[in-house]
Amino acid sequence: MNPYMQFEPQERKVAYFSMEVGLRSEMPVYSGGLGILAGDTIKSFADLGVPAVAVTLLYTKGYFHQQIDAEGTQREVPVDWHPQDFLTLLPDKITVSIEGRTVLVQAWVYAVEGLDGYTVPVLFLDTNVKTNTPEDREITAYLYGGDERYRLKQEVVLGIGGVRLLQILDHDLLEAYHMNEGHAALLALELMDRYQLDLERVKSLCVFTTHTPVPAGHDTFPVELVTEVLGDFRNPDTLRHDNIIGEDDRLNMTYLALFHAEYINGVAQKHGETSQEMFPQYRIDAITNGVHARTWMSDAMASVMDRHMPNWRNDPYALRNAYNIALNGSFFNTHRMVAQYVLEAYFR
Repeated sequence: MNPYMQFEPQERKVAYFSMEVGLRSEMPVYSGGLGILAGDTIKSFADLGVPAVAVTLLYTKGYFHQQIDAEGTQREVPVDWHPQDFLTLLPDKITVSIEGRTVLVQAWVYAVEGLDGYTVPVLFLDTNVKTNTPEDREITAYLYGGDERYRLKQEVVLGIGGVRLLQILDHDLLEAYHMNEGHAALLALELMDRYQLDLERVKSLCVFTTHTPVPAGHDTFPVELVTEVLGDFRNPDTLRHDNIIGEDDRLNMTYLALFHAEYINGVAQKHGETSQEMFPQYRIDAITNGVHARTWMSDAMASVMDRHMPNWRNDPYALRNAYNIALNGSFFNTHRMVAQYVLEAYFR
């Protein structure tokens, strides 16, 4: 039996694409804030029973543990982790064309379980397949590794490959493809191909979240490189509008996502305003980043919350009352003041 069938794929309505997803420290497939936010969002999906499926890449290399020797010198010890210890390999595979070669992509699935037992599947795309060339097997090996060519290959696998995988998993009822940053923007071109260039149909399906105003958050690639990697999948000349291909003759993944998205948001009120100034031709909303409180609450503090506000796991707004908890001792009073300051700043 296909292990993916346990997730009742026909019920999924939202596909959440992210270059990295941080779910647990034993699975080093994330770098920082983008991945942690994605992981917390997916956990919240599971708690709320949101019929979502997440798509990301499987990275197995590039991480290290830091060790300090007796002389105070840092040593890096490579992290050796095994996906099969946490993930289930699916029998389904898809192909993408990269530099004229057919690259086979397999998928692993991880189940994120919510408070009431509802599960959200996270699909990890992986090119480390024996029939691929040694070069292609390494495409998904390193998060943010390599040069522009390497990054573009990864984004082909994520965006184009991700949409194709969802299709063979019978996700024909999807109502939204959420691009968490521009890394996944090539999914819009795959949808345009599927729906025979019906732009309004594709726009109605696409949501885009932009995260940072600095260049690192906005990938661009030379058109010549795009042509070499994507081949005849899409003629770049059809994208020479709305700054998708800029005056510098580079494909801008952020503008590609913006143009094909019906709804766009920043990740804080101020960030939304900044993004609106950066991209004035698009309407940009703002949804302030949050955290999955259950993940980040220590056991000691969770026990305090359980005694004084037992519904905090189901209702994060209950945490506003944390600073009203009467605790004795300077240690707790100090932490109470810190908590009050943070909570007031967060909710005002």
